[in-house]
Amino acid sequence: MPKVSSVIVPYAAYLRVYEPLAAFPEPERGHWARYARRPDRPTYQDELRRSLADLLPVPPVPVPVHESPDAFVLESDGVVHVCPWRTRLRGWQALGELAEEFPGPVLDALLPPLVRHQAAQDYERWLAGHPDARPWIRTATWQVPLNWFVLVSDAEREYAEAAGEGSGRAPVLRYRTPMVQARRRVARALRTLRSAVDEGPLVEGLLEVGRWLEEFHPRSLVELDYGGLVHALPAGELADDHSAADVAEGIEALRQGDGEGAAEAYTRLVERWRSVRDLRSAN
Repeated sequence: MPKVSSVIVPYAAYLRVYEPLAAFPEPERGHWARYARRPDRPTYQDELRRSLADLLPVPPVPVPVHESPDAFVLESDGVVHVCPWRTRLRGWQALGELAEEFPGPVLDALLPPLVRHQAAQDYERWLAGHPDARPWIRTATWQVPLNWFVLVSDAEREYAEAAGEGSGRAPVLRYRTPMVQARRRVARALRTLRSAVDEGPLVEGLLEVGRWLEEFHPRSLVELDYGGLVHALPAGELADDHSAADVAEGIEALRQGDGEGAAEAYTRLVERWRSVRDLRSAN
């Protein structure tokens, strides 16, 4: 079993959208163009360290006072794409989901009610002036939502093993796909699911993520990154993880009317991810 911590929880997966510079209006476009040329851009681990550092003060800082000026940068076919962190906005949105993640006493111990109430008021005031705001990054702890796998193909899977012990380089498992492909897969999956199963969490989640994708430039790139979950999966299981293929197989089985085949694919997924979620409550 992999080593996990019950104090600091970096076991999160990420769904990111990288938009081309052309998607940003000036002067933001110029800012990101200059930013992309910087040799000292922060990494994925830097974002995590900064977030965790805000939880150390007493009382903790659940949401940064200022919005992050940083972004992830990706170049594809000579085109620079940018994924702004928007850490403050994501922090506000994550606060609204905490009540579903922790029992009341635990939540109060992590973030006192007064701190949460003040953050919620700040968000309401800010949102009044930014009604169209949306994050470029979605986060899921202790799992990859099944609807995320609909967006990608097993052929787009990128896996790299960890470097030698002491190198500090963790394994990487991610998928990247053009926005047009992600949207097409969502539409096809929704047609199949609606004709084969009742409305439920998978359909609702797919609808919601599909609406989110529509907010971005059509020439964006979508990235599904296992992020810190690579530390919660044994190396052998990580190398053999083809969850996107299982999701695609299940949906195709439903389209063909093969309920047994769909059930087999779903069972593989549930068993794989149950073992990860069980680590959340492990000592």
